[in-house]
Amino acid sequence: MQTDKTSSNLPLAGIRVIEFTHMVMGPTCGMLLADLGADVIKVEPLKGDNTRRLLGSGAGFFPLYNRNKRSFAVDLKTPEGMEAVLKLIATADVVSHNFKSDTMKAQGLDYETLKRLRDPALPELIYVDHRGFLPGPYDHRTALDEVVQMMGGLAYMTGRRGDPVRAGTSVNDMMGGIFGAVACMAALMQRQKTGKGQQVQSALFENNILLVAQHMMQFQVTGQAAAPMPERISAWAVYDVFTVKDGEQIFLSAVSDTQWKIFCEAFSFNDLFADERLQNNNARVMARDWMIPELRERLKGYSAQYLSNLFEAKGLPFAPIKAPHELLDDPHIVASGGMAKIELADGERAGQAVDTILFPFKMNGAHLGVRRNPPKLAEHTNELLQELGYSAAQIAVMSADKKVKTS
Repeated sequence: MQTDKTSSNLPLAGIRVIEFTHMVMGPTCGMLLADLGADVIKVEPLKGDNTRRLLGSGAGFFPLYNRNKRSFAVDLKTPEGMEAVLKLIATADVVSHNFKSDTMKAQGLDYETLKRLRDPALPELIYVDHRGFLPGPYDHRTALDEVVQMMGGLAYMTGRRGDPVRAGTSVNDMMGGIFGAVACMAALMQRQKTGKGQQVQSALFENNILLVAQHMMQFQVTGQAAAPMPERISAWAVYDVFTVKDGEQIFLSAVSDTQWKIFCEAFSFNDLFADERLQNNNARVMARDWMIPELRERLKGYSAQYLSNLFEAKGLPFAPIKAPHELLDDPHIVASGGMAKIELADGERAGQAVDTILFPFKMNGAHLGVRRNPPKLAEHTNELLQELGYSAAQIAVMSADKKVKTS
C-alpha cells in the first residue's frame, strides 16, 4: 500500500485542486485529477462529507472516489473558516464543486467572486462546475443520476417497454465527473497558451444524452424509433444469454459470417450452416425468432465452463455472467494490476485494507496508482494550515473554537 509515493513524475504534478464535492460526480473528477498527480484538497464540513456515513449501495462511495486526496475540515460559516479556505484557494490552480450554483454563490465561492478576488500576479483560476443540467430551461431542477436516466431515454432503453429500469451503476455521475476532469485538463492546457483561466461545466443530463446518442441517430438514419434493449431488433444474429446445464447462464455471440462458420463447425451444426435461410448475418437476424430457440435447445446440455473453453479456443466472443463482488478475484484484473490496496477511513472497518479499482488505462505501461489512502476526516487540516502560514498557537485556537477540525 503506497501512501507517500511522490507524484513528481505524473502529468499533473504541481497542479493544486480545491474541491467542494460530495456523492459521486465531483469526487470522480477529483479522483482522476489526483491519480494523475494533482494535489487535490477536499474541503469538508466539520462533520465530514455525508458520503462517509452512507449505507447500502452508497457505502462504497467515499472510499472509492476519494483516494489520493487530502482532507481539510472547516466551518465555512465562520469568518476564520472562510478566511482559511480563501487562502487555500489562492494557492490553487483549480476549484471544483458539485453543489448547487446558488449554494456556492451564497458562500462567495462562485466563479465570478473568486475571479475578482484572484491576485492578478497569480495564474488565472480554472473553475469546474459539475451540474445537473447545462444552462437552459431545466437548469433550475434538482438532478440525480436516476432522474436524468429516466428523462434522458437511458432507463427506457435498459428496461422493457412500460418498465423503465435505471442502469445498474452511477453511469452519469461517473462519466460526468470524468468529462469535468477532461474539460479541466483542456482548460489548463489552454491557460498555458493564453494565460487565461475559465469556468468549465459538465452536466448529468447532457452526459446521459451522449449515452443514448446512437439511438437518436438510429431514428434519424432509419426513420424507426429504437426499441428497448430486451425488444430490439439485434444487429447481430447470435448475441444472447443462454441458460445451459445446471441452470448456469452464459453470453455467447457470433456476429460475422466468419464467426458463424466457426460456430457451426465447432458444434457440427452442418444443417444450420447449409440452411439457405441463414446464409448471412442479416438473413440470420431476420430468422432469430426460430433460430435462437433452436440454438437454446441444442446448447442447453453443455456446461458453462465447457462453452467458455470452446469459445475461447475458437476465438469467439463469450462471457460468463458475474456479480460485481466476484470480480475481486478475477484473474485478469489481478494479473493486469487493475486493483490496488487502500485502507478504509470510516466505519466499523476503518483501517482495514481492501481492494480498490484503478482507472482503466495505463501510462508508460502501468496503471495510475494509489499514493494516499482515502483521507480520514480532517487528516490534513494541520499540515495545510501550516503551509498557509498559521502558527501552532493559531491552529490550536481555531480548533478549540471549532472553526476547523484537526486530526
